[in-house]
Amino acid sequence: MSDLTSLQYPIGKFAKPETVTSAMIEEWIDYLAGFPQLFRATAESLSETQLDTPYRPDGWTGRQVVHHVADSHMNAYIRFKLVLTENYPTIKPYMEDRWAKLPDSKLPIESSLRILESVHERWVVILRDIKDWENQGYYHPEFGTVKNPLSKVLALYHWHSRHHLGHLESLK
Repeated sequence: MSDLTSLQYPIGKFAKPETVTSAMIEEWIDYLAGFPQLFRATAESLSETQLDTPYRPDGWTGRQVVHHVADSHMNAYIRFKLVLTENYPTIKPYMEDRWAKLPDSKLPIESSLRILESVHERWVVILRDIKDWENQGYYHPEFGTVKNPLSKVLALYHWHSRHHLGHLESLK
């Protein structure tokens, strides 16, 4: 892996698991339950200068990463709720690169850390209650109909959390 690729993907690129076990699901949920505290501790260990430094050339700053994780996990939480309450709902994509350039991406990180804690508190309650991880689906305008997504989406957000934590850790 090149230096630039390792900066962009500090834990490697996401690899969708072929099979998902109940033990994997439990491990991923447990990680998401503790993630906001781990992410907060890492983010708060950075100086303002480090928070305003890109983690790689042409990459986001640490501050933008913190705000992005809150944005992304809010969207994931809402998508899970839609899938659990509607039959193949249409998922609204968002342009995360443009969101990262909006004025709120320059705010102090505390607001996004609080959002992350609250979203994860609620999200984990829902995740622990899911009985059927494999017979759900949604329609994504870019990818079409996606069947059986919940276990794979959980895998993605387990990776996403560790991926962006790696970005913050690289700024130390």
